[in-house]
Amino acid sequence: MFTAPSVPILQRLLGAENPVTKGKPTAADSKRKTVLAELSNCAVAAVNTKVRTRGTSAKPSCGQKVVSAVVQIKVPGDPVPSVPEEREEEEVDMTINEKQLCQAFSQALLDLQDVDEQDAEDQYLCSEYVKEIYKYLHELEVQHPIKANYMQGYDITPKMRALLVDWLVQVHLRFQLLQETLYLTVAVLDRFLQVQPVSRRKLQLVGITAMLVACKYEEMFAPMVGDFAYLTDSAYTVPQILKMEQIILQTLSFQLGRPLPLHFLRRASKVAQSNDEKYTLSKYLMELTLLDFNMVHYRPSEVAAASMCLSQLLLEQLPWSPLQQHYSTYDMGHLKPIMQHIAKNVVMVNERKSEFLAVTKKYSRPEFLKISLLSQLKSSVIRNMAAPLLSNNP
Repeated sequence: MFTAPSVPILQRLLGAENPVTKGKPTAADSKRKTVLAELSNCAVAAVNTKVRTRGTSAKPSCGQKVVSAVVQIKVPGDPVPSVPEEREEEEVDMTINEKQLCQAFSQALLDLQDVDEQDAEDQYLCSEYVKEIYKYLHELEVQHPIKANYMQGYDITPKMRALLVDWLVQVHLRFQLLQETLYLTVAVLDRFLQVQPVSRRKLQLVGITAMLVACKYEEMFAPMVGDFAYLTDSAYTVPQILKMEQIILQTLSFQLGRPLPLHFLRRASKVAQSNDEKYTLSKYLMELTLLDFNMVHYRPSEVAAASMCLSQLLLEQLPWSPLQQHYSTYDMGHLKPIMQHIAKNVVMVNERKSEFLAVTKKYSRPEFLKISLLSQLKSSVIRNMAAPLLSNNP
């Protein structure tokens, strides 16, 4: 049964130096009703030539496209210098070259399956332009990067961040929020902290406010601000949360559209034709990365591809296929270092070397297929993949 470990969280963040006075909730607060709703949620036309001669001119008929072609007339004793080609001729040449490149590219992809070919009947799958959508998402994630090791010189530490995210996972589960809300919460948290250092006392305030912002962006029915204040056991007031919300949004310039790993995982799952077990295992591996500060700089698309790759390797012993490489834009060599980090996270929670177990306990529930209890997660494949990182960080 979930409880709200708010004040202990804040006390652990602050240490013994800054004790926080607990506020006892009133009878009205204890009956507060929180929101439990969840949404699972070209051939070239004929060309006329125009000969430039002295005293003569040719006027093209209406509807004909004219491309100037210069004819050099040699007059004895009066040589005419060469004249550069006209701009319209260059445009025709460029059009031909583009067509040749498109044809060559199409021939190279003849052996790859179009995973959207069968979706033309379903207008909600946007099969006509889904590829352009994901191309745009790849470009958008590059525009909003998160720097590696951005906490260097901060008062807060990666362990404090992990403690906060572990608590936010429990709050997310308590409110029964959408999966996107959790990923957006952590993304907003990291994007804000990398440009705006905060004290230990305000770290939990930033975290709970980031979830409020994410709820307003993703949820149809967002919890009330008072619900978030109540979960902190009144460590922060409603005006404090609303003020922090303004600071976060202004710092991020209201840009909340950075794509999430979950967006790319759905695409990867379609390409891999995943069943429920493979998809859920990928989500578990991906959610473990939220607590790992050493993985904050990886792009969402990279984390999603690596999670799917490791999932199918554990369940089906299948390598990363050319089709998956094409749609994800990443090959196995690119994904291997990310998979090593994910494997390290699995080993850490399996052997209880990590105290942050909210994600593991969450995915041990029946509604998540008890996926965190799979025997494959304790196999030699995981241990061998995590070995390089575990040896560096005993």
